[in-house]
Amino acid sequence: MKKRSLSPAVTTIAVIGVYALAVAALRPWYLRWGATEAEVKQPLPGDELMHHPSAHHAITIQAPVEAVWPWLVQIGQDRAGFYSYTWLENLVLAGIHNTNQLVPEWQDLKAGDKVRLGSKKVYGDITLLPVAALEPYRHLVLQGWGAFVLQPLDAHTTRLLVRSHGQRRSTLKRITDFLFFDPIHFVMERRMLLGIKERAEREYRAVSGHVM
Repeated sequence: MKKRSLSPAVTTIAVIGVYALAVAALRPWYLRWGATEAEVKQPLPGDELMHHPSAHHAITIQAPVEAVWPWLVQIGQDRAGFYSYTWLENLVLAGIHNTNQLVPEWQDLKAGDKVRLGSKKVYGDITLLPVAALEPYRHLVLQGWGAFVLQPLDAHTTRLLVRSHGQRRSTLKRITDFLFFDPIHFVMERRMLLGIKERAEREYRAVSGHVM
C-alpha cells in the first residue's frame, strides 16, 4: 500500500506549532538574558515611558564606565552602527556598517536628538528614535526602544543593563511579537551587548594595559 504523505498545509501547521512551542519554552530565558532578579525589579531611567517592560538584558564588561560609554553613545545607523549581525541588519536593507573605532564627532549625542535605526533612503524617517533622556556615563534612553544603563561594579568593571519598553498592543501585534519580533530582537540585542563588551574591553586593555 502506498504511504500517504502529509499535505503541505498540514506540514506547515505542524512546523509553526513546533516553532511556537520552542519559542514559549525559551521565552523566560531570552527575555531576561544576563539580568539578575534584582536588576529586573530595580527602577531605571525612562520607566515612565513604557506601559510594561518587554525584556531585560544585561552583561558584565571588564572595563570602567568611562571606557564603555563612548561605544554606547555613538550607536546609530548613520553613525557607528549597532555592533550586531551586519548580514542580518542588511537583510532588511537597513544599510548598517558597524565600526570598530571611536569617532569623536559621534560622542556629542544629547537629549532631544534622534538615533536612526535604518537607512533613510529605504525607510525615510520612520526609524528615527528620539533620545528621551541622556546622562553621560550613566544612561541613554531611546523612546521606542528602551533604557541603556551603565552601573560601575568597581574601578575596572561595568554592568550594562538594557530594559526594552513595551507598549499597549493589539491581539494580533502581541502574537506577531511573541512569534517573531521578540526572538529576533533578543538575537540582535544580545549580539549588540557582546559587541560593545568586546570593543570596550579591547580598547581598555590597549590604552591602560589592564590585565583581566
